[in-house]
Amino acid sequence: MNPIPSDDTPDTYAAFRDELRAFAERECPAELRAIVRSNQKVTRAEYSAWQRKLAARGWGAPNWPVEYGGTGWDLQQRYLFEEVMAEADCPPLYHHGLGHIGPVIMHFGTEAQKARFLPRIVDGSEWWCQGYSEPGAGSDLASLRTAAVRDGDHYVINGQKIWTSHAQEADMMYTLVRTSTEGRKQAGISLLLVPMNTPGIEVRPIPTIDHWHHVNEVFLRDVRVPVENLLGEEGGGWKCAKFLLDRERLSPATVPRLARLADHVTDLLRDRGKTAHGASQHVLLEHLYLAQAGVMGAREMLLSAIQEEMQGTLAASKSSALKLYCSELSQQLIGIALDVAGPTYASRLVDTVAPDEDDAEPLRQLIHTYLFYRSRSIAGGTSEVQKNVIARDIFGA
Repeated sequence: MNPIPSDDTPDTYAAFRDELRAFAERECPAELRAIVRSNQKVTRAEYSAWQRKLAARGWGAPNWPVEYGGTGWDLQQRYLFEEVMAEADCPPLYHHGLGHIGPVIMHFGTEAQKARFLPRIVDGSEWWCQGYSEPGAGSDLASLRTAAVRDGDHYVINGQKIWTSHAQEADMMYTLVRTSTEGRKQAGISLLLVPMNTPGIEVRPIPTIDHWHHVNEVFLRDVRVPVENLLGEEGGGWKCAKFLLDRERLSPATVPRLARLADHVTDLLRDRGKTAHGASQHVLLEHLYLAQAGVMGAREMLLSAIQEEMQGTLAASKSSALKLYCSELSQQLIGIALDVAGPTYASRLVDTVAPDEDDAEPLRQLIHTYLFYRSRSIAGGTSEVQKNVIARDIFGA
């Protein structure tokens, strides 16, 4: 097994890197790369167009086996793909389908389900959202109360989901529901694949501090879903959920995107320097150098974790530590960027950022990103949960 080469070793993946770079430069439109570079919101149409190009090249699902339309790459190759695409400012892969429900369908789905759903995920024609969290059932997900009652060839669903990202534009939702109240609460949970155009579904946006539409409440009132959309066995939803969490605990995309953010913050400081609004440059440089060193450390930590994952020896605490560290580092980096912009820009927040200046739009997007990144230590497992995982592994609690 060859490790991913570090910067001071011969690069045995040079041809692969060159192929990736050439594709990104040739196929990803300059306008789309500018949107990603300036932290603007990428639309579904833009995501889907890019996904179609990746799929046409055979790279639509870097984390999938070849038989399901994937590349068959190992974690090392996936990391290089993510690194090159991040360096080129290409959009990240849309994770709900490719990273989340797709692998679960491969493992637990029927042949009919695989044939129906997997090709549409790979080519970007069908988008998914995740119906997990509920009011009163977030970190304690097994306490969920959304009920699905069998009625002939259908399940009838009633309940509410919350913090559902992209529900407003998704075609399908994979959702955990309670099909039984007997025994342990985990035993009564099932996983259903729900078309979002089914009568009885209402999606309400949840306003967030960054003024972008990310998350939603989803209300389900007598929603009828065919039994054939049950994934795995009835009562087997918790097993599906654990499979997803165990499989996706290590994301090769995290650090490359973080490194690219550090590049952008460096460029911002170089362009603006010490301004009438910003903090003194030497203080910002000191903070930025420390953050850049942190990014280098995160990369080494990820490469080590990739090797351990490929050898089957990766401890959950290491991936939790990486998630915790990267969440805090991303907040630190975007905070430095806001310091460069200065208190005058920051105080204007989102709607009225310096309309009379040439750099108004980049600064507006910077503030959007700063506000959105407050959620980095919550989404995907709170920092507190990650610390508990680490503590249990170290102390055996």
